[in-house]
Amino acid sequence: MTVFYLIPFLLFIFYLGRLAAGICRKSLTEWLLTTFLLGAGSVILTGFILSALYQTANTPVWAVSVFVTATVISLILKRVTTIGTPEQINRPNQRPFSVSRLIRQRQKTFGQWFGGLNPYAKFLFSLLFGTLSIIAVTNLLIVLFTVPNEWDSMTGHLNRVMQYVQRGTMRHFGGTNWNIDTYPKSVCTLQIYSFLMTGRFENGFKFIHHVSYWTAIVSVFGIVKRIGANRPESTALSASFFCALAYSLLPDFLMQAITTETDIVLTAYLSVLLYMLFTYRQTQDNRYLWLAGMAFGIAFGHKITFALLLPSVFTIMVYTVFLSPSLAITFGRTWRLATAIAVSVCLWTLPTGYLKNIAVFGHPIGPPTALKHQSVERAGTFRNLIEQGSRNVIRYGYDHINLDGIRNLKVGADVNHVMRQPLVVLEDKLHMRLDEETDFSIQPFAFDRRFVFYNANPYWGVFGFGLIFPLLFLVLIGFIRSTPHIFLGIALLLHFAALSYSAPYDPFKGRYFIETGLFGVTFLALVFLHPRTTVDIPGRPIWKSYVGLITILGCISALLSVFFNTRALPFAWTSLDGKSFSSAFATDRMRQLTLGRPDIYVAYKRFDELVPDSATVALGTINDDYEYPLYGPDLSRRLIAINPFEQGLKPIPKNADYLFFDKSVIPPKPGDIRLGTDTTMRREVIVPAEDYYLRKLH
Repeated sequence: MTVFYLIPFLLFIFYLGRLAAGICRKSLTEWLLTTFLLGAGSVILTGFILSALYQTANTPVWAVSVFVTATVISLILKRVTTIGTPEQINRPNQRPFSVSRLIRQRQKTFGQWFGGLNPYAKFLFSLLFGTLSIIAVTNLLIVLFTVPNEWDSMTGHLNRVMQYVQRGTMRHFGGTNWNIDTYPKSVCTLQIYSFLMTGRFENGFKFIHHVSYWTAIVSVFGIVKRIGANRPESTALSASFFCALAYSLLPDFLMQAITTETDIVLTAYLSVLLYMLFTYRQTQDNRYLWLAGMAFGIAFGHKITFALLLPSVFTIMVYTVFLSPSLAITFGRTWRLATAIAVSVCLWTLPTGYLKNIAVFGHPIGPPTALKHQSVERAGTFRNLIEQGSRNVIRYGYDHINLDGIRNLKVGADVNHVMRQPLVVLEDKLHMRLDEETDFSIQPFAFDRRFVFYNANPYWGVFGFGLIFPLLFLVLIGFIRSTPHIFLGIALLLHFAALSYSAPYDPFKGRYFIETGLFGVTFLALVFLHPRTTVDIPGRPIWKSYVGLITILGCISALLSVFFNTRALPFAWTSLDGKSFSSAFATDRMRQLTLGRPDIYVAYKRFDELVPDSATVALGTINDDYEYPLYGPDLSRRLIAINPFEQGLKPIPKNADYLFFDKSVIPPKPGDIRLGTDTTMRREVIVPAEDYYLRKLH
């Protein structure tokens, strides 16, 4: 049966490529990004429709309907992208180009480019390509053969996906964790489609996230290629490859490539949006305004944090769209882009759950408790928000100046500690109280963050503080003159500020800065594009040595981030905090699922042994409890939440076979099986587990 559905799954991917070849120009980068955008948009829209019809879990319907949706979207795009433009005359009926022939041409171009590099550049790119190759194979194996285990996925993201599959619809139902009902549902459609079409393959949930990793890399390549369009082809290619490869190795970006976290998917949408905007500036082809609008709507429908990117996106729009020779031209561009965004918001943003949140909670984000916990409301007065938000700017700046990845090893941690001592002294002299003020912090700031905080949630590492920020500074002070980088720098600073002022400080926030890194990594193009900083000329031994050192350290950082990531270790290892971890490939499923909360392992393992895979289980649990592992190894148990977030305890359903509950929610009675929790680990875990019980009902 699995093979039966894999065939239409693969055919759909092939079909998307054919459709994309009829929409985009003859460009391999553009074809890949258009295919991704068309595929995501088609599956999301199909998911909304199937949910309304209670067909969310119907695999045959999914297999057929995505083809229909993709066809309709492509026909509309072909029509609207030619209205009122010279392209209407030049390409009234664009025929798909041969993708295989285009790939062969690009292979030849790549060979000519690499063959023409000087020895120094060949060393840099050989190192970068070699590092990425090792990581690519390792990460693919991790995606395919290890289960997801991120905290938010265990409590919310994957938990709700399974609920939607069981219920046959994505309608609001009231889950235990607030994320289940409040988070936008567009990514769920992509995960459900991959899960069903791969024969209910659990790791299919990760596919959209891993594809997003490669999509963002391709986008960075394309964006820099557009920025360097007026430079020689070989120079533009060098700049594009350098930025794309460096971005692929940023520790925070790498960490999400193997998870089911949501920010990497938003990064992919944002990257496609930026590519379309920069391509429009170069070509003046209106099709890119419509494709940019589509990417905008999909991104906003993915996660509300896209709102924090709006000032940055608007800044890029000013440079790529609004700046023109006349007001009439600007108006013509603006109304097309505004129309594209408005239509896309109606199709991909509004149906994803914001309107339902307003109806249920009175706010598009969620209940007041969630807002007070992780938004500006926690700061209290506006004056305190400005004060504490300004501290957050400095805190996150300090967090970026770390040897992420490298400090997973003791020698790296020791060097990192010594390297940062001047920053500690500076903070003390200026009395900034970064670690003393805690009223706008989820976890207090620390100059030496705990291993658990930086291991799986690093920032940009050495590429960030070693090259990106120095080049940003040189652009902002005018030493390097590059108009696109001025706008990209402003966009970067706006998003950095938005993250700092919009929510309390969180040491896990490294994952949010992968979108900021999308703007930042483009500054590495100046290493090849600008005459004052290029390494592509004879001489400059000190500058070349510095860039080479940063590149070497960046590659080491990336490798150590992947191979010593305790959340998905390729090989067994004992971490710096003294904990021993087995290889993720050799660890039993429940141990891997509960890695973030090891004190629940024994209780959950016993639950798995006592409860049949086909049982219906009522859950008397709390917001922080892991619920996803309770679905069982085949994800076949039916779970019913009876303690929905802030709604009070509900009656136990009559069709429930078992009751799994916390002592703090339901008082145990004689005959209940105490599963317990490992209280000896309370000092080690961030949020200690509850006291768990199991009751057989029939």
